[in-house]
Amino acid sequence: MTRPELSELDHLKELERLARAVTNAARGEDLLADDRDAENGTPLQRALHALSRGLRRYHFRGDGCLEEEEDRPDLKLAGVVILRPGAMPQGMTETYEEACARLGVEARPEGWALWNTWGDGDLHVTMVVTAVDTTEGLLMNWSRGIVRYPVTPLPSQIAVVHHGWAAHMIFSPFGVKKLGLGGQP
Repeated sequence: MTRPELSELDHLKELERLARAVTNAARGEDLLADDRDAENGTPLQRALHALSRGLRRYHFRGDGCLEEEEDRPDLKLAGVVILRPGAMPQGMTETYEEACARLGVEARPEGWALWNTWGDGDLHVTMVVTAVDTTEGLLMNWSRGIVRYPVTPLPSQIAVVHHGWAAHMIFSPFGVKKLGLGGQP
């Protein structure tokens, strides 16, 4: 039986899936001890610890890992919002169509991602981008405590840029730190 040809991104995801299976099996067989004991383990245990530490992120299109993304710098975000038909952020009272009209974009079935970031002089700006799947990848990483940011979007991915930030955003790790939202240590 022949195996399907994977895209570069799908290949990375498959390797990551297999590596997770290996580290989960190692953990189940007590081959993966606490991080404190990692340096005292066998060569296999040290390699498993290194593999486990390297798996802390989820790959997504726009994460900068693919060759065609290497020359695009990361974009530090304050936070993100995903707008979709029938799945608006909690607390947002307008419909998807109303939000699209307010933003000046057409209502697309796949939705829009709003990237809140900073312009010149720390000006708050919202980029309305087509990169919904990239935004989902960011959220998956952030929910696991992984600090990751997308590469700067291509001009064709940016529909419009607005002054100010979109409400109901999920703050990024950088945004939490820069805005002092982390609370007491």
